[in-house]
Amino acid sequence: MNIQAMMKQAQKLQKDMMNAKKEIDETVFENTKSFVAVKAKGNKKIESIKIDIEKIEKDELEMVEDLILVTINELMDKIDDETEKKMGKYTQGMPGLF
Repeated sequence: MNIQAMMKQAQKLQKDMMNAKKEIDETVFENTKSFVAVKAKGNKKIESIKIDIEKIEKDELEMVEDLILVTINELMDKIDDETEKKMGKYTQGMPGLF
C-alpha cells in the first residue's frame, strides 16, 4: 500500500471517528430512579432534572439529594458505555480517549 492510500484511509478513519463522536454528543440519554429523572446529552451536559414532588415527604430531603446523585452517576455510566460501544472500534484497546 502506498503512502497516499494510507493517508486517505487515515483521513477517512478520522472523519468516521468524528462523526461517531458527534452522534454520541447529540444523543439524549435518560435515567430515572424512583421520583427523580435526569436527562443529559452524550457530551455529559445535563439537560434536565425532574422530581415528582408529590411522592416526597418533607423529611426525605437527604434521600432526594442522594437519589439525584445516584441517578446522575448512573446516567454518566450509560453515556460512557455508549461511547465505548461506538468508539471502541476506533480506539482498539486504548480506553479513555473520548
